[in-house]
Amino acid sequence: MPHLLIYGDSNTHGTLPMEEGRDAGALGPQARWAGHLAAGLGAEWRVTVEGLPGRTTVHDDPVEGAWKNGATVLPAILQSHAPVDVVAIMLGTNDLKARFAMTASDIAVALERLLVMVVRFCPAARRMLICPPPVEEVGPFAEIFENAAARSAALASRIGPVAARNGAAFFDAGQVIAADPADGIHFGAEAHAALGRALVAPVAALK
Repeated sequence: MPHLLIYGDSNTHGTLPMEEGRDAGALGPQARWAGHLAAGLGAEWRVTVEGLPGRTTVHDDPVEGAWKNGATVLPAILQSHAPVDVVAIMLGTNDLKARFAMTASDIAVALERLLVMVVRFCPAARRMLICPPPVEEVGPFAEIFENAAARSAALASRIGPVAARNGAAFFDAGQVIAADPADGIHFGAEAHAALGRALVAPVAALK
């Protein structure tokens, strides 16, 4: 039974769009994109989901906490869930926050660090980078993500080559979904379903 580990942030956790900046809760596990993906893959696959709201690629967040650093936590997660056959990473949105001052190229290089970690701790695992859809500077998070829209629009063109040179698969989520206009960051239920369905074939091909 192939084991898929999904490593992401609030959009993997299922956090609902926040029209007024208040926590609106999260979708249930089956309604999140990872749940739709797991349903499409079927009982033949084991799917483990690690989605932490606020997770970055490589940053200790000075506002939300050091535990948001995806690079710090990833080795422990890889080892605790081993053996893992496929690792799918969808991060980068939180790196677009103004406080990190990251370009699209910076974020792509940070994701490359995570790919290298997977090789070190799960050398036999196939890897996939999923580029999140562009953010919109609207709603309650507009100031936190100031000037992020243009940078996020360039993410796919930077992350794709990084995946290719590391022998990893690549999927551009922005080709099938968009962030919800209520807050410009999170996915609505329909977007979760669409992304999960769209990932079934690319992930199954990594078996």
